[in-house]
Amino acid sequence: MANIRVIIVGAGIAGPVLAVFLKMKGYDPVIYERLPGPGEGGIAIMLQPNGMRVLSLIPGLLKHIPGHSPDRMIHCSCLDEVEDILVDSDISPATMRERYGFPNIGVRRPEFQQLLIDTAQKHGVEIKWGHEAIEFEQSEDAVEVTFANGTKDTASFVIGCDGLHSNTRIALFGKEKARFTGMVRVGGVSPTPPVLQGSFARVDNYGDGRHMIAYPVAEDEYAWSITTRGAEAKENWRMQNAEQQNEIRKGPFSAWGFGAGDLVKTGQKIVRYGLYDRPELESWFKGRIVLLGDAAHPTTPHLGQGANQAFEDIYHFMRLLGKHNPSVDQLSTELLLRVFTNYQDLRLLRTSELVREARRQGEIRVVEGVDACRARDEAIRTRFNDDVARRASDEMLSGPFTESEM
Repeated sequence: MANIRVIIVGAGIAGPVLAVFLKMKGYDPVIYERLPGPGEGGIAIMLQPNGMRVLSLIPGLLKHIPGHSPDRMIHCSCLDEVEDILVDSDISPATMRERYGFPNIGVRRPEFQQLLIDTAQKHGVEIKWGHEAIEFEQSEDAVEVTFANGTKDTASFVIGCDGLHSNTRIALFGKEKARFTGMVRVGGVSPTPPVLQGSFARVDNYGDGRHMIAYPVAEDEYAWSITTRGAEAKENWRMQNAEQQNEIRKGPFSAWGFGAGDLVKTGQKIVRYGLYDRPELESWFKGRIVLLGDAAHPTTPHLGQGANQAFEDIYHFMRLLGKHNPSVDQLSTELLLRVFTNYQDLRLLRTSELVREARRQGEIRVVEGVDACRARDEAIRTRFNDDVARRASDEMLSGPFTESEM
């Protein structure tokens, strides 16, 4: 077994998990992150059974995940001041475990990221904060990475886990033109409103040109986000200032039913950001550098699968790395090419389908006009009784393995 150094760019959600698996298999990963420390950006993540299945391969991790599982999934509509429940479904932990082996868990993103960072460090992974990767120089058997602070480091190969705004992706394939979708999101965290206390429901609330999703992230706390049509906004997750937050709390959303208005009125750490599309990549690697997660397949958030698909990427990447290099020997460029090609061939089509479906769902959720909204609502009601839709959901949530081959 050789001492094979691997540079991971990005200490968000995917990077620390990947680093732990590499360490467990005998590699020497180091994570470089451009931020000075763990970020406060983002609101929450819904960990779904396919993502949980991958995380379960890290001993002891699941029991430390800070969050809460929803018991029910409610889809409701508010049109012309008439409130209508479209779907009310059991998604309790017991039901989800029986069907998929793992529950859903809503987690606050900063707390979950901190858990992953702590886990990586306990496994002996070094994380270097305040290092923005700006240049990658490849040779026959290594990659030298230069950082904005002048530091350089060399590794056998590099994995870009640096998210939507990936410097690694830009270095490989150039800066793409991000297209504003015409949608804006507002979100925050709030005390559980009276109408939802004790139910721990995940609620999708539909209106004319707007959609809200809310789910528990603690015994007494909900995370929520509202998508609307709107003027172009920056694609960042910075918290609004006090005046802006108060405007949102007192705005039209505060009158929404099914607890939605109560969540808005009591929202904390409220953020507002634009949603953007990016062209799908035809390749995820070049030489000894490969992309993973949002860096490879950036998506709008409407399926809630971003982190979960990154974990699936990690599982298949590690499985293929173990298959082609079981003894953890030095990796030739030819061998890496096989690993990267197999990984890309397996994952690119699948994630592209999900990116397109997320885009489609986003458009459907914020249709405008009462007639279009009623058609949307009926489609939602019908979809949950549709065998084809149920099989597609089962297929997604049952992945990426039955018995681990990693």
